[in-house]
Amino acid sequence: MLEGLTDKFSGITRRLQGLHKLSEENVSESLRDVRMALLEADVNIGVVKSFIAQAKERALGMETLKGVHPGQQLVKIVHDLLVETLGGQSAELSMSPRGMTVILMTGLQGSGKTTSCAKLARLLSKQGYRPMMVSTDVYRPAAIEQLRVLGEQIDVPVHDSAGETDPVKIAQQAMKAPGGANVLLVDTAGRLHIDEEMMEELARIRKVVEPDEILFVADSMTGQDAVTTAKAFNERIGMTGVVLTKLDGDTRGGVALSVKNVTGAPVKFAGVGEKTENFEKFHPERLAGRILGMGDVVSLVEKAQENIDQTQAQTQARKMLSANFDLGDFLEQLRMIRKMGPLDQLMKMIPGMNEAMGQADLDDYEITRTEAIICSMTVKERSKPGIINGSRKRRIARGCGMHVADVNRLLKNFQKSRKMMKNIGKLKKGMGAIPSIPGLGFGKQ
Repeated sequence: MLEGLTDKFSGITRRLQGLHKLSEENVSESLRDVRMALLEADVNIGVVKSFIAQAKERALGMETLKGVHPGQQLVKIVHDLLVETLGGQSAELSMSPRGMTVILMTGLQGSGKTTSCAKLARLLSKQGYRPMMVSTDVYRPAAIEQLRVLGEQIDVPVHDSAGETDPVKIAQQAMKAPGGANVLLVDTAGRLHIDEEMMEELARIRKVVEPDEILFVADSMTGQDAVTTAKAFNERIGMTGVVLTKLDGDTRGGVALSVKNVTGAPVKFAGVGEKTENFEKFHPERLAGRILGMGDVVSLVEKAQENIDQTQAQTQARKMLSANFDLGDFLEQLRMIRKMGPLDQLMKMIPGMNEAMGQADLDDYEITRTEAIICSMTVKERSKPGIINGSRKRRIARGCGMHVADVNRLLKNFQKSRKMMKNIGKLKKGMGAIPSIPGLGFGKQ
């Protein structure tokens, strides 16, 4: 997520922390680097100017705190301004306390609007709401069918428009036939660009459904074009929030850092992958931490709690800290990790790990290779790796389509890991209960 911006800010953070005294000269010089990083990330020029002006004013006007390194204080100023630029606090959806909550999904064609509609429906369903979706896109081929298929995947009902071709009437019918739902998500038609016909149709749908939320879905990879489009939508239709899609891709970050200041509407959700579960609430403070290379342990823990069975995690943790941990248990650990998401994204949530990894090619393929090797073993070989001799290694390698060297490397790394975990287990016994990260299954819960 925003790797390019994170890489630049990691270097800037190191230089800022090296400042032993703040002067107008070195503050200006340091903030020039920040300015260039923001401009290269395609942040709105007005936002950049305001950011740098505020950072300089705060840096030169602050008192040096006793015991706190001046450079660290400047890093704190940059961090706080990033949080403010990203929107300050997490923005909540405005849910109706009684009756039907209506959420109108808007945006250009290709921004990921229909998929975001399903992702949000899944998220609301997990929170205890009863969502229903309806598509008013009668122009794009298979748009209605796409939403129906997505609805089946996440077990959320989709209103059947039954051949109706008027988008406004489709929305009206859905309002009158909630079918037990208490949230209606209205997926509207997109265009390749803003036009008068599109705006007029959205205005008529808005008047009919009287939405509690109007969410503009923006493709974060389109840079300032998305911000310009969002501004035009807001001026004509209005919006209560923004959904950023493709934030996991090769995006520079300009949209995330500009849209709140330009439109006044906060970013409420972010799409971080293609699957319906790759959708999360937008947290400005957490993203600011990631940009500065400080990690995001809170999000990592939430992913663990959502995707990992706690009882299973505790059992696995106890085995890992004992001599009973075998390759079968190791396979279960790998599969639990895979449920949490892409490995490279998980690692970068750990403070300092982004810089430590550097350009390392860490991806899910390594997990797949390891899983394939272990799956080629017999149950007995997994439980007793010591019996795996030369002939067994050759058979295992043939079974998974790899080389004996790959099998040897896995066995060697496993033995090292088991020895290390066993030593940690002994240390834990000697020290008593150790603190833990909830949801990861280690230590005293």
